[in-house]
Amino acid sequence: MKHWIEAARLRTLPLSVSGIIVGSMYALRPTDNIETPTDVFSWTIFGLAILTTLGLQVLSNFANDYGDGIKGTDNADRVGPLRAIQSGAISPQAMKKGIIVTSFLTLVSAITLIYFAFSDTNIWYSLFFLVLGIAAIASAIRYTVGNRAYGYRGFGDIFVFVFFGLVSTIGVNFLYSEQLDFDLFLPAAAIGLLSTGVLNLNNMRDEASDRKSNKNTIVVQIGGEKAKKYHFFLIITAMILVVLFAILSDYRWDQYLFLLAYIPLVKHLNTVYKNKDARALDPELKKLALSTFVLSILLALCMVSLIPDLVVNLFLGGR
Repeated sequence: MKHWIEAARLRTLPLSVSGIIVGSMYALRPTDNIETPTDVFSWTIFGLAILTTLGLQVLSNFANDYGDGIKGTDNADRVGPLRAIQSGAISPQAMKKGIIVTSFLTLVSAITLIYFAFSDTNIWYSLFFLVLGIAAIASAIRYTVGNRAYGYRGFGDIFVFVFFGLVSTIGVNFLYSEQLDFDLFLPAAAIGLLSTGVLNLNNMRDEASDRKSNKNTIVVQIGGEKAKKYHFFLIITAMILVVLFAILSDYRWDQYLFLLAYIPLVKHLNTVYKNKDARALDPELKKLALSTFVLSILLALCMVSLIPDLVVNLFLGGR
């Protein structure tokens, strides 16, 4: 059990639910300057969406462990912590069975989520999200598994941006409201960019070993120095998009407290800028992932005006 928990890479889980949190709290926010939340939010959908997303993330981690393990990409040159197959803690055959079981459980969770969201009243929405769920499961596996694994051809960034950002945030909100809110594309894209930044940082760290293993990530294709510039583009653009979202949403001054999450992001960029040894970037992975998670929490709380209410009660005695 210990080795399976390690293979699930728990430190990656908070990042995976960031979009779910923002998209869900957007459904709970007060609207049209009325101090009452929308009536579309459901804790059942929220819980099932979190469960399904965690399943997809664990599935992705198992599949990456398996794919990189059997291809020999996880070798002595790799900088990060030893993976399960690489260390011999879990055999490739056992990991393959783990992938199958996790895929099945995640699909069951997704189908249950779709049922509670649409029941039998919107069959086309149900079918669309079922196809989307199957595509997400397949994409999680195909990142490193198979002869045409797209992670080995530099398409991993697109997958992360789409599924961790747009699908996660906008998709879960649609499960509540059954409509698209285009304002939500801004924070959705921001979370997608930050999540892509985590992947890019991982690929910057592993550039040397990936190059030897013919894993042609974007970092391998463009080189470390250009990857730094790409990383700055991802993080800074995400920060701008969230501020733009707040401006367009007519946030009050006290609803900008999500900017506190920008402090560790700026520190992270400074560390990456000064970095000369890619191997030293490993600690920054956790910092960037947690900073993204904290940003999603603060932004979500500002959406539903919980933080502003706390500020008023603390400093103005509730007046």
